[in-house]
Amino acid sequence: MNIIDRIWNSSLGKKYLMALTGAALFVFLIGHLVGNLQVFGPPELINGYAHFLKSKPLLLWGARLGLLACVGLHIASAITLAQLNAAARPQAYATKGAYGAGVASQYMLPTGIVIAAFIVYHLAHFTVLLPGVNGTGQDFTNLKAQCNHETVPDVYGMMLIGFDVGWVVLFYLVAQVLLFMHLNHGLAAMFQSLGLRDHVWWPRIECFAKVVSIALLIGYCSIPIAIYLRLVGADYAERIRKPKAAITQPAFAATQAKEAK
Repeated sequence: MNIIDRIWNSSLGKKYLMALTGAALFVFLIGHLVGNLQVFGPPELINGYAHFLKSKPLLLWGARLGLLACVGLHIASAITLAQLNAAARPQAYATKGAYGAGVASQYMLPTGIVIAAFIVYHLAHFTVLLPGVNGTGQDFTNLKAQCNHETVPDVYGMMLIGFDVGWVVLFYLVAQVLLFMHLNHGLAAMFQSLGLRDHVWWPRIECFAKVVSIALLIGYCSIPIAIYLRLVGADYAERIRKPKAAITQPAFAATQAKEAK
């Protein structure tokens, strides 16, 4: 516990902690994208993948709790470091931002907070499956599919229905742009915090951070855009979407009965 206290109460320790948790979250982003890109294949591909994960509850919940811990520690470290920096310099800079600092580096904390809010929404949308947040009112827990002769949650259908709502897609795209900005600076800063910066490798590290951030941005944005433009699973979505007729039928029947009287 004494070691933990010393790490947390040290600004250098917080930087190490933020770098290591950021690295763990970066690895997760790559794996999560690879899994989600399976939506471009047949429905059985991503449904089978999701079913495999849910069939390993210890692995799944261990990963979830570990990731939530990483997110919490990453945010807490960032906030406390920002407070220490502000306390060390109570007088603001004469010009906005530090000299030579890019836009992404100046807004790391705000973009991180928005990304955290997006994570909460994303969990409510596709993990907890709250009907009130998906923009359609359809209960995703009712969506089922057949995979390897088993009835499993239709994750493919959830994504098709979920990304058929304009404001939902827009929110996802804005979050991915902010994530790109955060990663573009954060990945390079991670190497610096771990003491791996020098005049030879730094340009390569910055190039790596930019290339990987752009690749993740394109990958994550391609999914909601392709679904919203009906380039993926349009026929499948029509079959499972809650029929509008089912919603309007009671009102129509009541009108017909009133006219008959």
